[in-house]
Amino acid sequence: MKHIAIIGECMIELNGKPFGSMHQTFGGDTLNAAVYLSRGCEANLNQDDIKVSYITALGADPISKGMLERWQQEGVSTNLVLQDSQRTPGLYLIQLDDAGERTFLYWRNQSAARYLLQHPDFNQIKQALRTVDMVFLSGITLAILPEQDRIELLNILVELKTQGVEIAFDSNFRPALWPQDENQTVKNSYQAMYTLTDLALVTFDDEQLIWGDSSPEQTIERLTALGVKRCIVKLGANGCLIQDATIQGDINPDSGTASAPRAVPTLPVEHVVDTTSAGDSFNGGFLSAYLAGEDLTKSCQRGNAMAGVVIQHRGAIIAKELTQAAITAI
Repeated sequence: MKHIAIIGECMIELNGKPFGSMHQTFGGDTLNAAVYLSRGCEANLNQDDIKVSYITALGADPISKGMLERWQQEGVSTNLVLQDSQRTPGLYLIQLDDAGERTFLYWRNQSAARYLLQHPDFNQIKQALRTVDMVFLSGITLAILPEQDRIELLNILVELKTQGVEIAFDSNFRPALWPQDENQTVKNSYQAMYTLTDLALVTFDDEQLIWGDSSPEQTIERLTALGVKRCIVKLGANGCLIQDATIQGDINPDSGTASAPRAVPTLPVEHVVDTTSAGDSFNGGFLSAYLAGEDLTKSCQRGNAMAGVVIQHRGAIIAKELTQAAITAI
């Protein structure tokens, strides 16, 4: 069995118009990925071959308990979720425009997940991480932590990598979560993270905003120079660009440099309703194939299919039956 541990934050989600009708659920980039990963495993009849554990901290309130119950119903293990009786989950509001693009308002500064590493039982998490095959986290995971906790988490990842744990990372850049210092803090943090990353699942728009990359190819070149072996650059409606430096065919034998990246297109979506979880659902679909042993192309095709369905419906986590057909069709 492959065991992946996903570290991050899940918040209460409000979706609708201010002072109008609101739909309340939950969501968070890494939690969304965990749910769609679990669904991908179930749809492909390999649920028992991949264990998905979510690592975070929640409160002792009824909403926190309700979240745990729903994650368990989705097949996500909650054994590594810590309870913080002094804090509650964060909250965010999604507002959509006519094209399905969204803006967010957040209330998360005192969320339980922000203080995960300061929890008295966090050492149990550190011990458990040594037994997993892969750790996946995002730029948001790093951004919400106090600076010293972020440094500690990076040091933990260094240790895990030396022990053979595969590290996967989605940069998922949210400027409002980082200090307003011309991206210097985020650059330093991401630079350190990429030197530890085996599998990068990044979005070109984010990388361009941080680093000023002129093309997805430049993004891949920069990441591979930092030691990332497998690069996936998500391009929205244009699918994604991939490169696997562990495959001999992706390396030029004469120069020793990486060959040109390969494009994996996606099917067009005529009616986009909500792009809230596009990248997260891609990550979940991708990882459900990747951890089952598929190559990057097949894994990206599954990620594309999952995201293509999710963006046609409102909310970060859509009804399960809507995603199953997308996975089984690949």
